[in-house]
Amino acid sequence: MGVVTVGELKPSISGKRTFRPSSSIRHATEWPISDVSSDLTIEVGASTFALHKFPLVSRSGRIRKLLLDAKDSKVLRISLPNVPGGPEGFELASKFCYGINVEFTLSNVALLRCTAHFLEMTEEFAEKNLEARAEAYLRDTVLPNISSTVYVLHCCEALRPISEEINLVNKLINAIANNACKEQLTTGLLKLDHTFPSKTTPTMEPETSSDWWGKSFNVLSLEFFQRVVSVVKSKGLKQDMISKILINYAHGSLQGIRVRDPQVVKGSLHDLELQKKQRVVVETIVSLLPTHSRKSPVPMGFLSSLLKAAIAASASTPCKSDLERRISLQLDQAILEDILIPTNSPQNSHNTMYDTDLILRIFSIYLNTDEEDGEDSDNYIDESQMAYDFDSPGSPKQSSIIKVSKLLDSYLAEVALDSNLLPSKFTALAELLPDHARIVSDGLYRAVDIFLKVHPNMKDSERYRLCKTIDCQKLSQEASSHAAQNERLPVQTVVQVLYLEQMRLRNAMNGGHNQVFFGQFPHRSGSGAGSGAISPRDNYASVRRENRELKLEVARMRMRLTDLEKDHVSMKQELVKSHPANKLFKSFTRKLSKLNSLFRINSIKPIGGKASSETRFPFPKRRRHSVS
Repeated sequence: MGVVTVGELKPSISGKRTFRPSSSIRHATEWPISDVSSDLTIEVGASTFALHKFPLVSRSGRIRKLLLDAKDSKVLRISLPNVPGGPEGFELASKFCYGINVEFTLSNVALLRCTAHFLEMTEEFAEKNLEARAEAYLRDTVLPNISSTVYVLHCCEALRPISEEINLVNKLINAIANNACKEQLTTGLLKLDHTFPSKTTPTMEPETSSDWWGKSFNVLSLEFFQRVVSVVKSKGLKQDMISKILINYAHGSLQGIRVRDPQVVKGSLHDLELQKKQRVVVETIVSLLPTHSRKSPVPMGFLSSLLKAAIAASASTPCKSDLERRISLQLDQAILEDILIPTNSPQNSHNTMYDTDLILRIFSIYLNTDEEDGEDSDNYIDESQMAYDFDSPGSPKQSSIIKVSKLLDSYLAEVALDSNLLPSKFTALAELLPDHARIVSDGLYRAVDIFLKVHPNMKDSERYRLCKTIDCQKLSQEASSHAAQNERLPVQTVVQVLYLEQMRLRNAMNGGHNQVFFGQFPHRSGSGAGSGAISPRDNYASVRRENRELKLEVARMRMRLTDLEKDHVSMKQELVKSHPANKLFKSFTRKLSKLNSLFRINSIKPIGGKASSETRFPFPKRRRHSVS
C-alpha cells in the first residue's frame, strides 16, 4: 500500500501535468507534506527526503528515468549525489513539484535554473515547469539590469560546472556587456542633450555617475571578473570606463593584503598565501589594462601602486616590465611619490631605501621612446608649422622633458639622503638626461650638494665626475654665489663657477652683447646626444625665445650701465668738493686777496697769463699744481 511500481507509472509517461495538487497542498506551510504516507526516500548528500513518487515523476524527467530503469519494480530509495546547490536546491525543486509557491529571487534563480536542468524539469513533462519559470524570471527581471546580472553571475560561481554547461554564465556575461554599451550610449546622449538642450524636452541629468554599475563587479571572483572585462572590451566600452572598473576592483581585492619582510614570509604559510593571491590579482589586472599610450586614461598613481604591489608580491618579469613601460609613457604626469619605490629586499644596514635601478630603467625607456616618437612625427611636419613658442602647447615634447627633468631632480634630492646609495648609481641618474632637458640647473646642484654632504668620504675622482653633471652656465645667480663658497665642491668646479661669474660681470659692464647669462637659457652643444635628441621644431622655438630673452637682458644691462655712469660722475664731484687740498687752496686765495688790497693792486691777470704780470706782485709767484 502506497508503493508505486514501474508498471503503474508507464501509462502516465506520455502525458503532461498528470499531478494536480489540491488546494491544501498548494497552500501548505509544513514540509514535507504529512497527510499522505511517503513511498519514496531520496538521498541528497547527507540529507534525506521522505517524498511521494507521483508528484516528482510528473515534473522531473530524471527521477522518472531512475525509477523506470530500476531493476526492482518496488523501489523505495534513490540517491542524487550531484544535485546543484545540494539539499537546498533539491528542496526548492521538490516543493515546486508539489505545487507549493516558490518565490524567485536574485539569490536563488541561478540555483533553481541549474537544479531544473539537472532534474530535467522541462516543458516536455509539464507546462510552465521549473526551467521555463526560471528562464522567464531571468529574461524579465535579471538581464535588463547590470547590477542584478552581476549578482546572479556571482551566484553561478558556486554552481559550476553545470552553470557553464547550460550556457548560463555566457548568457549573463554577454548581457552585462550589451547593457554596459547601452548605458555608455545613453550617457553620451544625455550629455549631448545637456550641451544642446531642446526647447520642448527638459534636460534630465543622470541620477548616478556613469560608472555606477562598475562597483557591483567587486563581488565577482577574479576569473569571472577577467571574463566580463574581456567581453566588455571586445564590445567597445570606452577605455576610461574600463580603467575605472579596474581601479575599483583592484582597490577592493588588494586592500589589506600586505607582504612583510621576505625573510619573515619564508617562514609564514599565511603570508605566502597572501603573496600568491596578490600576485595573481596584480598580473590579471595588468593584463586587462588598456593599450599603451601617452594619453592613457589609467591614472599615474594607480600604475605606481600596481608596480609597488607587483614588486612586493614577486610578480612575473613581463608583468613588471609592462608596468614600467606604461609609467615611462606617462612620466610627465608623475609626482615624486609615484616614483619613490622601496627596495624589495631584507632590511639591513647595507641596502638602499629606494630602488634606483628601477627608476633608471623607467627614465631610460622614456628617453628612448621619446626619440622614436620624435623620429616618426617629424616625417609629417610642415616647415610652416614650426613657428611657435618654446613652452607653447604646440611643443609637447620639450615641455614634457622639462617636467621630467624637474621630477628627476626632486627624486635625486630625496635619494641623496640615503647613506647606502653608491656614488656610481647616483651619478648615473644625474647623467641620464640630455643637455636641453634642464633650463636651470639649480635643482640638480641642490641634489648633488646634499649627496656630497651625506657622503663626505667620496673619492676625488667620483666627486669630480658627479659635479661635472652640473652645467654651471645654467645656475642662477644665487646658486652660483653659493657654489663659489661651497667647500664640498671640487676645486675645478669652483674655479669654473668663478670664471663664469667674472665673465658675466664683464659682459654686464660691456653692454651684454655676446656672452652667456646665468639661468637664462640652456647651453646646447653642436653635437652629441643632447643636440641630437632635440627636434627641428623645438630647436627653432628655443632659438626664438633665447633671442627675445637676450634682447631684454641687453636692454636691462644698458640701463644698469647708464645708472652706474651717473653714479660715477656724482661720486667724482663729491670727491672733488670734499678733498682737504681744495680747502687749503681756497684759504690761500682769500689771504692773497687781502695782501693785494694792502698794496692797492689794481688788476690781477688770471693764472696762466703772460710772464710780465708777475712783476706786479711784491714777491715771486710760484706755479700751482692741480690737486684734481
